[in-house]
Amino acid sequence: MTTQHHWNWQDPNWPQWRFDAKRLSALEDQFLLQSGRLIGTWQHLATETQDQLKIDLLSDEALKTSEIEGEFLDRASVQSSVRRQFGMSVDQRAGAAEAGIAELMVACFNGFGETLTHDSLFHWHRLVCADRTDLKVIGSYRTHPEPMQVVSGPLQKPKVHFEAPPSGTMQDEMAQFVSWFETTQLPALTKAGLAHFYFVCVHPFEDGNGRIARALSEKALAQALGQPSLLALSRQIEAQRKAYYDTLEASNKSLEITDWLVWFAETALAAQAYSIALIDHLIAKTKMLDRLRGQLNPRQEKALIRMFDAGPDGFEGGLSAKNYMTITGTAPATARRDLGDLVSKSALSRTGERRGTRYWLNISA
Repeated sequence: MTTQHHWNWQDPNWPQWRFDAKRLSALEDQFLLQSGRLIGTWQHLATETQDQLKIDLLSDEALKTSEIEGEFLDRASVQSSVRRQFGMSVDQRAGAAEAGIAELMVACFNGFGETLTHDSLFHWHRLVCADRTDLKVIGSYRTHPEPMQVVSGPLQKPKVHFEAPPSGTMQDEMAQFVSWFETTQLPALTKAGLAHFYFVCVHPFEDGNGRIARALSEKALAQALGQPSLLALSRQIEAQRKAYYDTLEASNKSLEITDWLVWFAETALAAQAYSIALIDHLIAKTKMLDRLRGQLNPRQEKALIRMFDAGPDGFEGGLSAKNYMTITGTAPATARRDLGDLVSKSALSRTGERRGTRYWLNISA
């Protein structure tokens, strides 16, 4: 009689993963095609635009990878930490949590080609848990005797979503994982998705496993491309947080993980499309401000920059005259005149009438 195993790591074939490569091949092709476009556009950016993009993208990723775990960090503090990591001038002190996650993001960005080792994972763990005083072991694999469980619900009746291999096996499990990561040749999205999944199944640390798993995905993608992927991966995962946890949970009882890999690949492609839109948006901003240099008053310039800062998704519901007055601290008549002038200069387009009038960035111009 065969013993019934409950979790994937209890399978005698662990960790021999199985998946249907055919279901992933079109997604892999699309990823490489879009990567060519993304990297090509990136290479044509001015250095200062590249710097701005790196800071925006990595700061946002640092915030979102923390938000996925229910931790909300200070944006300004994260941004100044990212700038410091890139050796740019910084004016403010950052909190330990913000500085730690920023350093992890930049380490992955700059050091994607470095060999993965136990020590590099320990270093990442120290960064992710920089402000934690409640953990027994930081910068080393877990050692606690009780089971490592992912649970939710009330204390008296918790729901166990997953139980990871016992702490006593961590050295062996992680030796196997690190060797797998360094030697396995797979297409980009497949390897990044599998690295993430395999790592969270082992769950080698007391805490911070999700953030490190997402950093490993980024490392795998960058290694496949030979340069940082520039993907807003955590931003996309955070937007689909429930599906993320549901798909992880639905896949953790078997070594057949095609559904997870397809979900991950589609999420990575959406993250890539956002990054392409973000770069196009930054280029449009530079072009517009160059074209209108010397033709705008400081109020108009301030409002345009604020609209561009809202990102490719744009200013929620469009800009109203009232928004404009708030941003610029100006009177209604001046706001109407400024806005009319921005429309005539093709900086903004206008929709609606009277109180329903809204203004939008005229990117196509």
